[in-house]
Amino acid sequence: MSTKDTLIRAYMAGAILALAAAFAVTVAVNTGQFLIGALLFPVGFCTLYLLGFDLLTGVFTLCPLALLDKRPGVTVGGILRNWGLVFIGNFGGAFTVAVFMAIIFTTGFSEAPNAIGQKIGIIGEARTVGYAEHGFAGMLTLFVRAVMCNWMVSTGVVAAMMSTSVSGKVIAMWMPILVFFYLGFEHSIVNMFLFPSGLLLGGNFTIMDYLIWNEIPTVIGNLVGGVTFVGGMIYATHYKTSPKRNAGVTPSAKAPAE
Repeated sequence: MSTKDTLIRAYMAGAILALAAAFAVTVAVNTGQFLIGALLFPVGFCTLYLLGFDLLTGVFTLCPLALLDKRPGVTVGGILRNWGLVFIGNFGGAFTVAVFMAIIFTTGFSEAPNAIGQKIGIIGEARTVGYAEHGFAGMLTLFVRAVMCNWMVSTGVVAAMMSTSVSGKVIAMWMPILVFFYLGFEHSIVNMFLFPSGLLLGGNFTIMDYLIWNEIPTVIGNLVGGVTFVGGMIYATHYKTSPKRNAGVTPSAKAPAE
């Protein structure tokens, strides 16, 4: 795609997913049930993919397969260009929603954050300085959560291809996205909303905390999870399917032809 189209589609994807995250946190705070928020969060993911928008987590999985399959015109430079543009677009969309929601949660920054804004600030602290307190163990946990996240998210991206109907695509996407969100895995684009929001709403962490103890390791973990557990595995067995085994059956053991 052109630079313009890539940026627009990535911007809208980041914005819609951020709105879904704000929605899910709002539901969880108002009901006191995080499961209900997790059940409803996939509405954003389904919407953005049905509209043809792009998340970094999705292109992390799909683009390397085109290179692996030697598709015409696909280069490492082209893939890196795509990833860079999608990252910028996703961040722009998520940050826009972060600012808008911070205005809403504080009534135009004229008062302290409401209960939802306070919850977002706590999330930002727990998932930055909370990891940092554990040193290497915290970083390892963060990375594994990021790997597991895109294992589920990219499964949703690929699963949507199984159906040609809107309802079928939605059902296929809903299940793995629900799993990732409820289990608290680390999604680089959702975090592009949560952590800037937390900083705007008075969260007790810094931009460097966010980058070093969340965003950068999360991006790397999302890449690893998407390429290995989804893209690589599906390519290896569904596209490059090995010959079927004989299972020890000899010609004499076969049923006679009628």
